[in-house]
Amino acid sequence: MFDNETIGRDAAARPESVFTPRPAPKPRRYRAVTAAQLDQPLLRNRLDEAARFEMRVVASVLPFRVNEYVIRDLIDWSRVPDDPVFRLTFPHRDMLEPEAFERLAELHRRDAPKAELAGLVQEIRADLNPHPALQMELNLPRTDAGERINGLQHKYRETVLFFPKNGQVCHAYCTFCFRWAQFVGDKDLRIAASDARLLLDYLRGHREVTDLLMTGGDPMIMRTANLANYLEPLLAPEYDHVQHVRIGTKALTFWPYRFVTDPDADELLRLIESLVEAGKHVALMAHFNHGQEMRTPIAREAVRRLRDAGAEIRTQSPLLRHINDSAGAWADMWREQVRLGMIPYYMFVERDTGARRYFEVPLARAWSIYREAMRGLSGLARTARGPSMSAGPGKVEVQGVAEIAGEKVFVLRFIQGRNPDWVQRPFFARYDEQATWLNHLEPWGESEFFFEPEYRRMCAAAGA
Repeated sequence: MFDNETIGRDAAARPESVFTPRPAPKPRRYRAVTAAQLDQPLLRNRLDEAARFEMRVVASVLPFRVNEYVIRDLIDWSRVPDDPVFRLTFPHRDMLEPEAFERLAELHRRDAPKAELAGLVQEIRADLNPHPALQMELNLPRTDAGERINGLQHKYRETVLFFPKNGQVCHAYCTFCFRWAQFVGDKDLRIAASDARLLLDYLRGHREVTDLLMTGGDPMIMRTANLANYLEPLLAPEYDHVQHVRIGTKALTFWPYRFVTDPDADELLRLIESLVEAGKHVALMAHFNHGQEMRTPIAREAVRRLRDAGAEIRTQSPLLRHINDSAGAWADMWREQVRLGMIPYYMFVERDTGARRYFEVPLARAWSIYREAMRGLSGLARTARGPSMSAGPGKVEVQGVAEIAGEKVFVLRFIQGRNPDWVQRPFFARYDEQATWLNHLEPWGESEFFFEPEYRRMCAAAGA
């Protein structure tokens, strides 16, 4: 590890190569911790037996994976269970419905047969809306023969999402993750592709696509050589229309060593640099959920190296009860991100899936937190949009609360839409202090929202 003074030393004293840390921190071996390791000394000495039992129960439904860096460097164990990074990574019994938890706990207590446990787990998962916003039905494009192409999504005209099979895990799993179904071992729920030709052929045939978003899982879990199989071909002239390469990742917070001391860290940065030098815009869509994740010198060094290689880092997070549901937490996080050279991008509303009940915040309060946080920031940090719902029809932003004809209403707009004509069109919904998602809202002044007839036709055409 290295201290802040070293990180911030005079630029003139920097090494010639941007790929050489200053000074080189000690490499660290990545060690994952799963439910099977809860009774080992690392956690047995920090968590009592009752807490570990409850975690095992919840982890039989929702994926649990953390690592030693998160445990030793990010979590303040004097604040557990209220530490935000602890809530971000460790299961809690309230992440399941009380009845579901008790039924599962009873099976665990009597060491029920695996088949019996698996049956109940499958039943509970099915009730957690594993693929929100019709991920499987509407987002997967089709071949000329009408078959859905698994591993690729084309929801918005300019942007294609690609899910590489060897990037379908993460360095750790967030307890709120809306893609939790990718990690539970059920092939019927997984979106993934193993053949780079699937992506390259699709991009070659769709000249309207300007943005490729590599997602998962976390593509940064892959070795650089694997990542290069997907990205280096984009340097060819037939892919000149793909100008922006985005990579969604949590690695900057859960394993920043990926960009600093991992064996192929320099190779990864050279791959990014080659794309930038060829005229591509490379952006890491970095998930930061709390300012605590940026406090370590290794995280700041990872940010520096990526920026020096030419990557832009845009930050995003959902608004999460128990983790960051205060204006102060967001203002501090955005302020520090700007100081480090990152660009605040999105405040999302927690998706309607998984442990949503545990984390969700009403839309009215979400907008209030967003507004209050923005009021205390300079213009450089006011690039973050939100609160935004990634719903079936598109990304819908709560722009505020207004009064029309003596009635309180939500003012909404599409940031992205399945039909580009919907984008930036304001519309109104009746004010509801309890609403937490788009489908909880009622239109104001109309019998239905303006986009609903066309969206219904889209769903019907897709067989959804």
